Amino acid sequence: MGNTACVSEKLSENNLTVITEFFLLGFQVSQRLRILLFCLLLAIYCGTICGNLLIITLVSTSKNLHTPMYFFISQLSISDIILPTDIVPNMLHILLNNGGHVTFNNCIFQLYVFSASEAFECLLLTVMSYDRYVAICNPLRYTAIMTGGHCMILTVICWVFGWFIVLIDVMETASLNFCEHNIIDHLFCDLVPLIELSCSDIFIVHLEIYLLSIPLLIIPTTIIIMSYAYIVLTILKISSSTGRQKAFSTCSSHLIVVSIYYWTIFIVYIVPTKGRTLTTSKILSLLYTVFTPLINPIIYSLRNADIRKAVQKTVDFANYSWPLMQSNQIAKKKKSQLTK
Repeated sequence: MGNTACVSEKLSENNLTVITEFFLLGFQVSQRLRILLFCLLLAIYCGTICGNLLIITLVSTSKNLHTPMYFFISQLSISDIILPTDIVPNMLHILLNNGGHVTFNNCIFQLYVFSASEAFECLLLTVMSYDRYVAICNPLRYTAIMTGGHCMILTVICWVFGWFIVLIDVMETASLNFCEHNIIDHLFCDLVPLIELSCSDIFIVHLEIYLLSIPLLIIPTTIIIMSYAYIVLTILKISSSTGRQKAFSTCSSHLIVVSIYYWTIFIVYIVPTKGRTLTTSKILSLLYTVFTPLINPIIYSLRNADIRKAVQKTVDFANYSWPLMQSNQIAKKKKSQLTK
């Protein structure tokens, strides 16, 4: 394949060809289907950016949303902007050109941003589950525990720890030798398809993956399960059905987001891939890189009365201010004409 020829350097010591550029195959389908996928992904990406920017703007400008829960939701929206922005633009280029080249450094950088965003989201969803636990199981002390300072510290820890801990595995991956094969049959530089091309011993990388899954997946999952176990027990103790429904509604959106997020990761990375086609794996990878960042703001918008009210206030203000601005401009023009 002529367009998959890689830029390479020769190692004189062992006569190996070191890969400095990869070729991402993307979806090997007809041109018409690729154009349809391009339009779909572009629309989803634009919707994701607009939806998450709306959440961030509403939380920062509406006083009713200046609470710990909405602060964490805005941080989740920031992550949901970073993740698809790291993946989708290059994915669209690959779809249009039936594949595309990416340099080794850019591939590693894409892997790092993608992995760090996923790690941060795992940690933040854990913090959000703790926030819901305190709100429902210990409501009298909620304002004392979840202060603005504590929320900021927890968020900074998630950002720093999430973006630092994956750096260990990414640096180890970057130190591997890649030779002979440079074709990645995937949509982006994901970890598993990348290390499978390496001609080095990848035992250390696999060991690091398993070790890093403890603080990034196992411990957060355990905390989330325990938090919701206590939440369910507390809700069941509420005598009135109205009280139970109100208590559950405060955490239902987060529970849906957590379920979608962890189930997609579980299906892609934990479920055995034996018998799964490469096309199926690519479609599954779209779930957590493209669709999940779009679903999150939709869930929080549709199922959250406070956000819906903030949106309605914004729309009402726009409907009121726009005619007023136009009338003021007309009055100014008439005044200027009279003075002339």
